[in-house]
Amino acid sequence: MNENIFKRNELLAQKVINGLESRNMKGYYAKDKEEACKKALEIIEEGSSVTMGGAMSAHEIGLVDALKSGNYNFIDRDVAEDKRAAMLSAYDADYFLTSANAITEDGIMINIDGNSNRVSAIAQGPRHVIAIVGMNKVCPDVDSAMKRARNVAAPINAQRFGLSTPCAKTGACMDCKSPDTICCQFLMTRYSRHAGRIHVIMVNDSLGF
Repeated sequence: MNENIFKRNELLAQKVINGLESRNMKGYYAKDKEEACKKALEIIEEGSSVTMGGAMSAHEIGLVDALKSGNYNFIDRDVAEDKRAAMLSAYDADYFLTSANAITEDGIMINIDGNSNRVSAIAQGPRHVIAIVGMNKVCPDVDSAMKRARNVAAPINAQRFGLSTPCAKTGACMDCKSPDTICCQFLMTRYSRHAGRIHVIMVNDSLGF
């Protein structure tokens, strides 16, 4: 990464972190994927129950592999025989891993979900939420963050899952009501009533979608 871009991202990440702190959420800065993984493992206590909501960013920084091989009760819904039970376990987990489809410069997170297990767990249930967020997700304001979530993240995910939605074909949101739509629930996290529950690690890299 160009040094000027790296420094600009670093300053922007600090602005986002300041915004998060003003919203009763904990913000952290990581200069790369390795540092992000290390920071997450510092937050997660050994022996804790940990699950996730399909966050590619957590995979990309090596966090999922570290949890599977470490002293943690990692609940992997992808290999669970009873997937519903695995998803429901998230609501009583010690830590829930996620990301954001977009985040504003002043710390508001936007997430869109199809099955809604991810957005519901962010809103309530798990004792702690850890969001791994790359700098590619940062947007100036809520309007641009919503546009990013609908026109960048959603189409890519629809294509990734092989869904038959207009956005999977066009690459842009068509505000559809397709049976396959993954834009069922929209969550705007603008404040956490519970101090210390939501942790957001801003990574000076491009992660996820």
